[in-house]
Amino acid sequence: MVVAFVISWSTQEEYYNLHLQAGYATLGLICMRLVWGFIGSKHARFTDFICSPKATIAYLKLLLHGDSKRYIGHNPAGGAMVALLLTGLLVVTLSGIALDAAENWSGPMSEMNLYRYTSFIKSIHSTSTDLLLVAISFHLLGVFYSSLAHRENLIKSMITGKKRKY
Repeated sequence: MVVAFVISWSTQEEYYNLHLQAGYATLGLICMRLVWGFIGSKHARFTDFICSPKATIAYLKLLLHGDSKRYIGHNPAGGAMVALLLTGLLVVTLSGIALDAAENWSGPMSEMNLYRYTSFIKSIHSTSTDLLLVAISFHLLGVFYSSLAHRENLIKSMITGKKRKY
């Protein structure tokens, strides 16, 4: 998903077809992750890591003070970030599909006469992309901070899907 998003973000208008293909790939991966969040392995399921805002804030306070619990799966802050990133990616990709329909009369939304809303859709697509980049920055900072706090390589575990046991 990272590769598809980076390709889509970096190509934008210069390589429009590649931009679209990477955007559709991102959407497909979002859909796969949403399904995996319900039927996947224990630590991949949303029920394992989506916590209340109160629990997430409590975890973040403890993390900043060096007293946070270590999790084998996602911690509460990581769970909140997964939800935020998936939502942001969904808004970016769907608004991109809508923008393609509005500007080019192309894609699965091409019959919806979205040309009337081109400016609004473009604003949503641009703003949601910018907000997603901010969220990604916070995500990276959180991963590095949490990796240091818990003395583990979270980046490696994100790639391999494996984290050392207690």
